[in-house]
Amino acid sequence: MSFGQGFEGSFGGNAARLNPQDKLECGICWWVYDPAAGDDLGGIAPGTPFAALPAHWVCPQCEAPQEKFMLMTDAQD
Repeated sequence: MSFGQGFEGSFGGNAARLNPQDKLECGICWWVYDPAAGDDLGGIAPGTPFAALPAHWVCPQCEAPQEKFMLMTDAQD
């Protein structure tokens, strides 16, 4: 799936285009943000959608910004 900006799977930095349950994968280190799990290291509670992450949140593994995350498709889950 492509949103017309960036690379294949990119949400183009527009988190409003995401569903609350969408999983996203870091395009740098491949760490997966799963809203059901949240991010313990970053203090993000389970159940927090990617679109609701604070602006300062970065990948907990490589510190890539949110714009580097790609939407995962069902085939990748």
